[in-house]
Amino acid sequence: MPLFTALAIAGSGMAAEAERLTAVASNIANANSVATSAGSAYRAREVVFEAVPAQDGNDETTAIGMAGVKVAAVVESAAPLRTSYDPGNAFADANGYVTMPNVNPVEEMVNMISAQQDYQASLEAFNVAKSLALRTLMI
Repeated sequence: MPLFTALAIAGSGMAAEAERLTAVASNIANANSVATSAGSAYRAREVVFEAVPAQDGNDETTAIGMAGVKVAAVVESAAPLRTSYDPGNAFADANGYVTMPNVNPVEEMVNMISAQQDYQASLEAFNVAKSLALRTLMI
């Protein structure tokens, strides 16, 4: 594998995990948001990754494997929204229930730790490739 390919793969992993961390931060920040600017309860965001196949010079997929990862989409979670009984709330329905976001703070913290560790692993791979490039130049 060429050295710059290794740097590109590690860089794509860091970019994808940074996007995932941004989505997690948004979810945690809006865990108690009763209404968004659209007037409905906040729905958790989930990042969907997609593998990027390696290409040869003729835009043909090669047999060497993958050339990285990219964010295919950021989608709203399909989990049902929560309801909370709070008849004094301005956003309560006729029965006194307020529709709350479908964000689970514990799951989001686990997701954040996982994304942070994945980012760190990609950074280590990037640093190893950079170190090898510098050693090669010194020869």
